[in-house]
Amino acid sequence: MCETCGCSMSQTGKIVEVHQTILSANNRQARSNREHLAKLGTIAINMISSPGSGKTTLLERTIDELGNELRIGVIEGDIETDRDAERIREKGIPVVQITTGGACHLDAHLVHKGIRALEAQLARPGLDLLFIENVGNLVCPAAFDLGENIRIILLSVPEGSDKPLKYPKAFISANLFLITKTDLLEYFDFSIEEAFGYAAKLNPAIETMALSSKTGQGFENWLSYLKALTGKL
Repeated sequence: MCETCGCSMSQTGKIVEVHQTILSANNRQARSNREHLAKLGTIAINMISSPGSGKTTLLERTIDELGNELRIGVIEGDIETDRDAERIREKGIPVVQITTGGACHLDAHLVHKGIRALEAQLARPGLDLLFIENVGNLVCPAAFDLGENIRIILLSVPEGSDKPLKYPKAFISANLFLITKTDLLEYFDFSIEEAFGYAAKLNPAIETMALSSKTGQGFENWLSYLKALTGKL
């Protein structure tokens, strides 16, 4: 059994079931998180990806672009260190680091604690957007509802355009598929059309975008998407 998420695994390494008691308790807390944030008018975004996909860099540029228009907060999830939280803190944005100490994902109970700690930093209640940067992993985080309104799956160009086929659960459960680091397209054998096509076969309702946080290419679509979520387009 996987100690971090409760998965029961066969000798071949295939996941055969997830213990329902773990997910049931998590889902109850997720509903509570969602109801609490709804009362405050806060939209929560769960960001899932492999390590190194550019989640924190995306947040840094997003804060630069929207920090004066929207009230933004961030919960950072990592196995160790608070390096990403420090990067966000330098932007003047309230942030809470959740260090899992080995767990490969955030769960709703950890996020509940993060929300409470984040609220203690606010001069007045409520945020427009709460970004939850999940632990870098395309497997376990997909199984855990955190109480988010929107789930985003990020895939960077260096990772390859076949990732939707290899990690279907993450793409099936997502609302938005975001391809990052498009400034590197000329250096890698990556097809945006192929990646989007694979994702659409798994999840026909998924929205898609491609951008570069470094150059800003495609960033206007991302910013408009976030403003629309908050009703401030």
